[in-house]
Amino acid sequence: MADREDKNEENVQGKFYVDSQCIDCDLCRETAPANFTRSEDEGYSYVFKQPENEEEENQCLEAMEGCPVEAIGDDGADGED
Repeated sequence: MADREDKNEENVQGKFYVDSQCIDCDLCRETAPANFTRSEDEGYSYVFKQPENEEEENQCLEAMEGCPVEAIGDDGADGED
């Protein structure tokens, strides 16, 4: 399970995030390319844009469910810390 206290610092504020467990497998970037991208220097994914519609939300949920190391988290509706 993703740890909100261990989020990659590039994640934008909001519901979804990626933590340091990410192994750079590319699944989230393939599943939800409008929301996840790669830190080229560090070799991991992060959320660069929170979902703005139902399709993006569903893609992010699919990426979270498919993540092999459970590095994607969902803080709920508002994503407030």
